[in-house]
Amino acid sequence: MENSNYQQLTRTFQRLSRFSHLSAIAGWDMFAMMPPGGSTARGEALAELGVLQHQILTDKRVGEWLHNALSEDLNDVEQANLREMTRHYQQAALLPESLVEAKSLAGSKCEHAWRTQRPANDWAGFSANLKEVVKLSREEARLRAAEKGCSAYDALLDIFEPDMTSARLDVLFADLKSWLPDLLAKVVDKQSRETLITPQGPFPSATQRELGLEAMTLLGFDFNAGRLDISAHPFCGGVPEDVRITTRYDENELLSALFGVVHETGHARYEQNLPRQWLGQPIAQARSTAIHESQSLFFEMQLGRSNAFMKLLLPAIRKHFGAQPAFEEANFIAWNQRVKPGFIRVDADEVSYPAHVILRYEIERALIDGDIEVEDIPALWDEKMQAWLGLSTKDNYRNGCMQDIHWTDGGFGYFPSYTLGAMYAAQLFQAARKALPGLDSAIASGDFSALFNWLGQNIWQHGSRFSTEQLIENATGESLNARYFRDHLTARYL
Repeated sequence: MENSNYQQLTRTFQRLSRFSHLSAIAGWDMFAMMPPGGSTARGEALAELGVLQHQILTDKRVGEWLHNALSEDLNDVEQANLREMTRHYQQAALLPESLVEAKSLAGSKCEHAWRTQRPANDWAGFSANLKEVVKLSREEARLRAAEKGCSAYDALLDIFEPDMTSARLDVLFADLKSWLPDLLAKVVDKQSRETLITPQGPFPSATQRELGLEAMTLLGFDFNAGRLDISAHPFCGGVPEDVRITTRYDENELLSALFGVVHETGHARYEQNLPRQWLGQPIAQARSTAIHESQSLFFEMQLGRSNAFMKLLLPAIRKHFGAQPAFEEANFIAWNQRVKPGFIRVDADEVSYPAHVILRYEIERALIDGDIEVEDIPALWDEKMQAWLGLSTKDNYRNGCMQDIHWTDGGFGYFPSYTLGAMYAAQLFQAARKALPGLDSAIASGDFSALFNWLGQNIWQHGSRFSTEQLIENATGESLNARYFRDHLTARYL
């Protein structure tokens, strides 16, 4: 089988994987290290690399090999890999090279300018760049939708979340909308009667970093294959052999950087434990963005905000920042589980978080489907924030519609994966608890080995071998069921 069609494909995808590696590390450097003057040159270099990958992937021989490989004698794993190869090929073949390049350049330009425009609250400057990104994203969506026979938005959603549709999201989100506002109001009312002591800063960034590194160590991050840095927007990037995570520090606030690190460590552990025997092949990649988010939220919310884990963190917090009254156990736990609707998505508590996601989903879908224009975003954002969380973002673009990085490079269709991820995380944690009877006491003693083995066996080691639905069914015994998320929030907060 040395020169079978399937072998030709595996060699091609191995090459593509190596270029993706370079692209990922150059992208990480652009966000974490690069001086501002390098922006244009880096944007052009990444666009060039993107075009090269597109040329390799859409070569007509790849199409022929994919077709011919269907009749070759392949085992289950190879068939799954062929399915994923075909998906990558079909998604790329729909787009002309010129659009791939233009989109990459527009995204780099918009993202780089956003870094200074956001602090300056400069909506006019930002929206001028965003219009170009939206124009190109709509063009991409139109080409994909024509081929798939679906709506423009669904065509982009499929890139991040294969087989998910906005019709299905609407059902899931309508269910959330039916009970979440009431739960949120009850929790806020209940907590308003509790007097809490606020942690007193300043909390020096260098010390916060030390604390973050200790939390990463506790959670099993492999520092031989990854590192922690600073960026304007926290993210997890790089490749499974070299995972780069970032956070941002605020010296007046202790918890957002710490839990940002815990969140990104969840992403990183998934990447570091993807199936090494298939590395370089599409089947070795993470299943989808919602499954990726389920891992980060599993770490940050299910595990990280649990009473047992916070008790475990307290000695390190006292060691670094002193034994102040706010770090008394009951106060610290209550402070961490405080539900307080706010402007910023990445700092939101887990009860109000879905509101931030549904708001963005509704706006980006209308934008891609052509029902609204970029100019309409601020007013819609304000209206939805007032309806959901009782907060106005009028003229506050920095903490409103300019706060996220995702739209700057055309990541439309990504946002729903955060709330899908929270639902998957709740369902997975419930299944793990059922499978591991002593889980809570193990967490309290700092022993996560059984929990991480369970994740490794049920999620991490499978990469993209199964569809999302199959993966979740195999792990939990049923397909996505939002009841677990509701039960989790009710149990923890009411």
